Amino acid sequence: MALSVLAYAAIILFLGLSAYKAYRYAKMPLHGRMELYPVPKEQGHEYGGSYYEQVEWWNKERKVDHKAELIDMLKEMLFIKKLFDNQKPLWWLSYALHLGIYLLIAWTVLLVLGGLTLLAGGQVSPGSGIWGTLLFYLTAFTGLIGLLLAAFGSAMLLLRRFFDDTLRKYTTPQEYFNLVLLYGATCTGIFVWIKDLTFGTAREVVANLMSFTSFEASGLLVAHIVILFVMFIYIPLSKMSHYVGKYFSFHKVLWENEPNLKGSAIEKKVQQALARRPATTWSAPHITGQAPAKE
Repeated sequence: MALSVLAYAAIILFLGLSAYKAYRYAKMPLHGRMELYPVPKEQGHEYGGSYYEQVEWWNKERKVDHKAELIDMLKEMLFIKKLFDNQKPLWWLSYALHLGIYLLIAWTVLLVLGGLTLLAGGQVSPGSGIWGTLLFYLTAFTGLIGLLLAAFGSAMLLLRRFFDDTLRKYTTPQEYFNLVLLYGATCTGIFVWIKDLTFGTAREVVANLMSFTSFEASGLLVAHIVILFVMFIYIPLSKMSHYVGKYFSFHKVLWENEPNLKGSAIEKKVQQALARRPATTWSAPHITGQAPAKE
């Protein structure tokens, strides 16, 4: 019962804190435009240049290609394309971790579907019909490959940050902790499920958690579940919440090039930004207006 309460609390907090972070991002003032081109959504300028380079651009129709924008963003979200283009040696390790996480998300969804199937009186096993058979094999594949990739990626990135002189200079204690937490969650998962790679027990555990049914759990299983749900609550509060910020960094920073025309929404945002006063004070002479003391 206690684990079920923790499970629902962790999921609610994860979703709630992620939504709150997205709300905070959405309410931030207008950014300083990057002015980096080409912008994927500018139709006809995929290989360079900009709509603003046209003569009297303000009198011409501005075509926006949202399909190209979506494709470019999916390349980054699914394949971490920018890291691949600029840091291929690091990309292999980072993508192993991220791909492992993506597979584990799919695995979790499949376990929930399997648990619901069990609660409905169905079976999840080979030969139990198309639905049950498909759930069985997809769960086994995503769980095994996801756990191995995530454990390998987090461990190797942790070692890389320890032994790479350049990365070590820029790595904060929180970033070490993030990787240790990911490694701990995946490793305990591997040790818990190593004797049941079809994840039949995991499916039953999920079914019991969803139905608030008590079940026997080893100390290792309890540790794994607690670490997992603590991680769920922690992720939105940490730098690992870039799954929220990435949308805004693309749409509101890198690709934000709406024209600042009189009476437009952008003009209103500019005026609001100009009216803002900093919450902190600086002592630099060019801020205070005082001349620096002569030596």
